[in-house]
Amino acid sequence: MTDTILVINPNSTERVTAGIDRALDPLRMTGGPSIVCHTLTEGPPGIERQADVERVTLPLARLVRERSEDCAAFVIACYSDPGLHVCREATPRPVMGIAECGLLTALTLGERIGVISILDRSIPRHLRQIRQHGLSDRFAGDLAIGLSIAELGDDDRVLARMSEVGRELRARHGADVLVMGCAGMARFKRRLGEAVGLPVVEPTQAAVTMAIGAVRLAKAQ
Repeated sequence: MTDTILVINPNSTERVTAGIDRALDPLRMTGGPSIVCHTLTEGPPGIERQADVERVTLPLARLVRERSEDCAAFVIACYSDPGLHVCREATPRPVMGIAECGLLTALTLGERIGVISILDRSIPRHLRQIRQHGLSDRFAGDLAIGLSIAELGDDDRVLARMSEVGRELRARHGADVLVMGCAGMARFKRRLGEAVGLPVVEPTQAAVTMAIGAVRLAKAQ
């Protein structure tokens, strides 16, 4: 087994995978685990509906099972955490979901968490996650920017909407830390924080950070 962390984008949009890969550059270090990003080609262009979540669950588990001997940890880079528990059953290696890790990281940075989503129809899934993790008392709200995965290529438009939504979460909902509710938002983290004046959690970075810790500690034992 190598010390590779496999970061899986469950949608088939290579541009999203490339953005995830760039966002993880600060976590690549000499002597540290190798971080490799992979696109699930069987996936839809975006994980936008519950049907999309269900569709990728078994292909994700199959991939994790096939790569279990040559990877030290896995990260599912979609904020719906599709297939997280099935994948954990498929391997003895750590499997991180970016929503779970993003929310846990946000707890260390603020008292009330605001989530910025892509589409309104994603919000019910996110709210179920909040309840399942027992975080309702620390949850400020979840608002969508109203743009599809395909529209995320217009940086100026996306940043303007994210900043608007972030300010609303802060002013009207009392959020003092923001979580980006989609792996495709990674490149906006610094500019969003500057525009809104709050700490921002990029959830794939949060998940990979936890995976690095798990891999290094496992090697030290």
